Amino acid sequence: MEQEMENIESPLHIDHSKSEVIFDNTNRPITLKFENVAYKIKLVKQGCLKNSSKSEEEKTILKDVSGIVSPGEMLAILGPSGCGKTTLLTGLGGRLVNGHLDGVITYNNNPFSSSMKRSIGFVTQDDVLYPHLTVYETLVFTALLRLPKTYSVEEKTAHCDAIIPQLGLTKCKDSIIGDSLLRGISGGERKRVSIGQEMLINPSLLFLDEPTSGLDSTTALRIVSTLKDLANGGRTVAMTIHQPSSRLFYMFDKVLLLSEGNPLYFGRGKDAMGYFSGIGFPPLVAMNPSDFLLDLSSGILSDDPRVLSDAPREDPALIKQTLVTAFKTNLAENLNEQLQESIDHQATEKLPDKIFSQWSNTWWQQFSVLLRRGMKERKHESLSNLKVGEVLVMSFFSGLLWWKSNNIQDQTGLLFFYTSFWEFYSVFQGIFTFPQERMMLEKERSSGMYRLSAYFMAMTVGDLPMELVLPTISTVITYWMAGLKPSAGRFFYTLFSLLYNVLVSQSLGLAIGAMVMDEKSATVLALVILISYTLAGGYYVQHVPRFIAWIKHISITQYAYKLLLGSQYSPGETYSCGLNVTCLVEDSPSIKTIGLGGKGISIVALAVMLFGFRFLAYVALMRIGVTKK
Repeated sequence: MEQEMENIESPLHIDHSKSEVIFDNTNRPITLKFENVAYKIKLVKQGCLKNSSKSEEEKTILKDVSGIVSPGEMLAILGPSGCGKTTLLTGLGGRLVNGHLDGVITYNNNPFSSSMKRSIGFVTQDDVLYPHLTVYETLVFTALLRLPKTYSVEEKTAHCDAIIPQLGLTKCKDSIIGDSLLRGISGGERKRVSIGQEMLINPSLLFLDEPTSGLDSTTALRIVSTLKDLANGGRTVAMTIHQPSSRLFYMFDKVLLLSEGNPLYFGRGKDAMGYFSGIGFPPLVAMNPSDFLLDLSSGILSDDPRVLSDAPREDPALIKQTLVTAFKTNLAENLNEQLQESIDHQATEKLPDKIFSQWSNTWWQQFSVLLRRGMKERKHESLSNLKVGEVLVMSFFSGLLWWKSNNIQDQTGLLFFYTSFWEFYSVFQGIFTFPQERMMLEKERSSGMYRLSAYFMAMTVGDLPMELVLPTISTVITYWMAGLKPSAGRFFYTLFSLLYNVLVSQSLGLAIGAMVMDEKSATVLALVILISYTLAGGYYVQHVPRFIAWIKHISITQYAYKLLLGSQYSPGETYSCGLNVTCLVEDSPSIKTIGLGGKGISIVALAVMLFGFRFLAYVALMRIGVTKK
């Protein structure tokens, strides 16, 4: 593991000529064909009142969309917002998670399978990257996870060194990715890093969802030129793109124009203007072809001077219906013939799926890489200056408030405060873990990058030192300032009880976050649960009704506080309860309600909660990143 870490920290100086050749050409050309693809989704509506009936409305997103893209070609899917571009691309990439998809989608005349999944790269519209990792680290960790175990660490690293110059990332390879709050590389460089992550597996089929969104024209041209070079190496490239410049438009081999899910044009990009002119929709002024096509798909005649005036103009719905009818009349039949001819002449490639049914790497390899990556990224958040300062201020302030206290009521108050503070702190730390990781988990699991169990265990083990270091420092500070029992045994017993509370509370936070996956809703739910734990424990109400008193038996606060009391007091001990009067500690009003017995039961109960909550979190995560078959 240490050797692999060194390989990530510093680039290897080896011969990369073999790796560079790998990316010149694809290993397995793929012809993508889709015929009569339709997609419907059910929208469930429910009234505000509980007794109001639910109504289901079925919405059609795609309507009989067909096309074919061969190796060496680059397809651009155009259309206005909401026309179904991303839905179609997601369906072609085998990443739809809901809805009903009809039609036939084949890859070399084969349906989507695990073998094809290994040959497909998918770049999402949002660049889902860890902000604190450098460009080089991001690519290396991806290579270690996605390249097969038959490659050595040195060979996987060599792949990254070959990708970086091809994508123009040499100057920023040692810069952090960054995000909206952390200054890092530019938007165009982030997009190229996302493309580089997919290129590491040398995909034969590459999907990209609006790779030029938010970029200036020069950066967009550079990215599309890179994609064109990849296509020239025998790859099949398909992308959605919103309003490309004329320079970009003429780089596309094929164009698919959509309007409200209906195809309006499919064919060579350079023939698009001629087609629409031939059916009676010519542009009367010189303009960007993509602007003209987008106007038509929105039902607008851009050369009509009445567009910007109050004069009546043609109905957009009528224009779009005319274009749909023209497509069915002039292009659909020819396109169907192309699809059938391709099926007749192209041999169906049969590959044994069992070769590809295994993961790229062993469980241990996935775990070790995810552990190192997680610790590199999460340490910046878990041990941030703000959180360290918060804990230090709270610790010293608590130590000053309870300075050398020898009053049993004050000391038990300190122990209860510590129980509650670290319970709330740890729960909310855990709540934000998975909602913040959701997009990354969806992206990587849908790519088949690793097992969920390896990710979950790596996250659990990696969080241990970072989640326990601050409570340990806080205990060291406050324990001696507050004048608690100055013995090593008592101190470590107190520290153990506190850290045990932290781990169980974090597990509860992880379970809530994983099940709800919405930070605001999870926060409200956690507050209700924690306050219920506290109130039902009898700390504020001496006589809790039986019908609600059962909550204390599932309360983290109850068992953790009992352990902390046991770390300082033992049955039979006495304390000064008046002038020349001593009383048993178990009879103290602040202890009698909880009692000093049942430490073993508390340890077992917390252990059940620790593993139970984490199991719930794991089960809840199983739905993330699972695509529709």
